Amino acid sequence: MDKIEQFKRQLEEKEIEPKMDEIGTVIESGDNVVKANGLRDVENFELVEFEGRQIFGLALNLEEYETGIIVLGKGNAIKEGDVVKRTKRTLSVPVGEGLIGRVVDPLGRPLDGKGKIESKISYPVERLAPSVIERAPVDKPLHTGILAIDALIPIGRGQRELILGDRGIGKTAIALDMILNQKEEKNRPVCVYVACGQKKSKLKRLVKALEEKGAMEYTIVVAAFADDPASFLYLAPYTGCAIGEYFRDNKKDAVIVYDDLTKQSWAWREISLVLRRPPGREAYPGDIFYLHSRLLERAAKLSKEKGGGSLTALPIVETQAGDISGYIPTNVISITDGQIFLDSALFYKGQRPSLDIGRSVSRVGSKAQVSGMKKIAGTLKLDLAQFQDLERFSEFTEELDPQTRKMLERGKRMRELLKQEDLAPLSFEKEIAVIFAGTKGYLDDLPLEKIRQFKIDLIEELKAPSLEILDNIRDKELVDSKTEGELEEVIKRVKKSYGA
Repeated sequence: MDKIEQFKRQLEEKEIEPKMDEIGTVIESGDNVVKANGLRDVENFELVEFEGRQIFGLALNLEEYETGIIVLGKGNAIKEGDVVKRTKRTLSVPVGEGLIGRVVDPLGRPLDGKGKIESKISYPVERLAPSVIERAPVDKPLHTGILAIDALIPIGRGQRELILGDRGIGKTAIALDMILNQKEEKNRPVCVYVACGQKKSKLKRLVKALEEKGAMEYTIVVAAFADDPASFLYLAPYTGCAIGEYFRDNKKDAVIVYDDLTKQSWAWREISLVLRRPPGREAYPGDIFYLHSRLLERAAKLSKEKGGGSLTALPIVETQAGDISGYIPTNVISITDGQIFLDSALFYKGQRPSLDIGRSVSRVGSKAQVSGMKKIAGTLKLDLAQFQDLERFSEFTEELDPQTRKMLERGKRMRELLKQEDLAPLSFEKEIAVIFAGTKGYLDDLPLEKIRQFKIDLIEELKAPSLEILDNIRDKELVDSKTEGELEEVIKRVKKSYGA
């Protein structure tokens, strides 16, 4: 009798917990979502284990008599009546240097066949974003190697810059060029690429391209494929973010690409509808904005007191027929610090990248540029926007004054100069030299069809061992008067070979 009284007292004082609160029973299973009763004290986002199945789940819906759980894996094996146990752990993934060069799934397990991942540290998948006090202003550039972006819509380390546009017009190519361009950068950031809902063949080609260019030396790939459960597509961006945060928290720079958040939205909608959460606009759940805001707010440049590391986020969102006012695009635009909008009409006209200058913006702007680029490309965006308006106007008239005609001719040449092939990023010193030739008017008398070849020849000429122009620009991050004179000589010499 004394033992029963002692047990009751321990229960009341919560010194022990009855086993019935630690386990539950599956009462419904389907579409990779499980409903279980029991589990009275289970917490939100807690990891649970299906006994005898070696499968884990994530508790998401805490209701009065049952718990909604998403299965982290193939849920076909889970049947009604199966026992589910609490683990008293939140979902965590391995982080650290050991992941560099690896391809992992949203649970941090290797997918590349290169053996076990060496990591002693784990980070929770869901973490709080740094507070305002812990952040510092964005002032260091993240060079993408793409002329049009680095000159017109600069990205800073710690910024969140959205890339959006229709399907198949080069959104992933911009992210890939950015990763490749980091190879020669000073203080090279670690790159994390999150493939969310992509085909295995596409990801295989992307990883192969990174390996061939030597970029996997500083890149981590997190992959959730199109045929994976919706739970993996939902978790993949958070896993990538946790991996990137390790480097940010250890005084390093990291950049993460979410490709793409549209598919994560679809996965979260699917999970929410199966969990019977109330649907809102376009059947998305009410917390769809919070899904992305709590992810993207984790990108930040930390203050010196916190180590000064940074995590830059480049989310990708797909639009339908160029509709920038869709539900998910407008949500993500309002969270990020600017957007790079790719226009399908420009893409099919042969503009690469198909950048819509009028609808693309960086809210950090020239603060994220080196002083040399700031000086040379300062008015370029405004000039190109005016040129586009003039070009539309000139379609309706042939009578143009000489000044307007000159602006049109220069604008056409600058547009041609900013065209760039995929997988051919340029270091910032080469970008400055090329833009210098255009903005200073040296190309005004060159035939339009020769601009692209001129750019190639100019870069080759500047690489000559006898010239130190590129080294000077790289070291000083600007074009001083001596370097300017030498650069003008080289431009004139290359132009002579074209008979100009």
